Amino acid sequence: MTSTEPTTQTTTGPTLEQVKAKQQQTWSSGDYGRIAWLTNPLADVLVEAVDLRPGARVLDVASGTGNVALAAARRFARVTSTDYVPALLDVGRARAAAESLSVEFQEADAEHLPFADDTFDYTLSAIGAMFAPDHERTACELVRVTKPGGVVGTLNWTPTGFVGELLATVGRYAPPPAGVVPPPRWGTTEHQHELFDDAVTDLTFTEGTITQRFETPEHFADFFVDHYGPTLKAAASLDADGQQAFRADLAALGERFNRATDGTLVCDWAYLVASGRKR
Repeated sequence: MTSTEPTTQTTTGPTLEQVKAKQQQTWSSGDYGRIAWLTNPLADVLVEAVDLRPGARVLDVASGTGNVALAAARRFARVTSTDYVPALLDVGRARAAAESLSVEFQEADAEHLPFADDTFDYTLSAIGAMFAPDHERTACELVRVTKPGGVVGTLNWTPTGFVGELLATVGRYAPPPAGVVPPPRWGTTEHQHELFDDAVTDLTFTEGTITQRFETPEHFADFFVDHYGPTLKAAASLDADGQQAFRADLAALGERFNRATDGTLVCDWAYLVASGRKR
């Protein structure tokens, strides 16, 4: 990580700002709140991995419906939750109110965080910031708003795990623009070193999996096509035959990772936690 300037694409195609605008439409589609049911346990994994301290100022970047923000607030931190999809922040507000948790929710772009330098004790993101198209700019922003000695912590899907394979499947039916780095690169130690070595010390990694259960592989495919923005948008871009093939490939992915023997789907989704202290 050498600059706070956006990465320049070297191939012909949409700019990163245009890619981001399209991504925002994608994450605004479907019902991500239902996907967040599945990923909620990852918030506790992240806040425990960074040894979150009560009373600390915490920023949750690309928070979605607020999983990490709420987990931090339950540990008596002073939390700000950000996302660039207002509807997701509204869900987070409702969740916080239901638990009587004090969280500030603010619309913000992970690549242009509206906070002063050296503001937060912990800057965190679970399976959120990894989807911003400019990886270097996003990493710089995570570091910039963190206090010297503060912790930058992320949890990201791995390229070879279930969700990495899911996103690769989406890419075969709805190819991403040329020059855009795949989000699961955040889930590799090599890319983490590229992004953060110049800015943090004590960069550490923890690998893990979260177990998910569906009625059948076909149920998984239908659930994601109906509710998960990337799969919903990919399916919507296809004709009837393409949609049928896409659904079949999603179900086949579920079956490939399935460790159940009773007709249901039980699969483990791999992630990488990375954390370090700002220099």
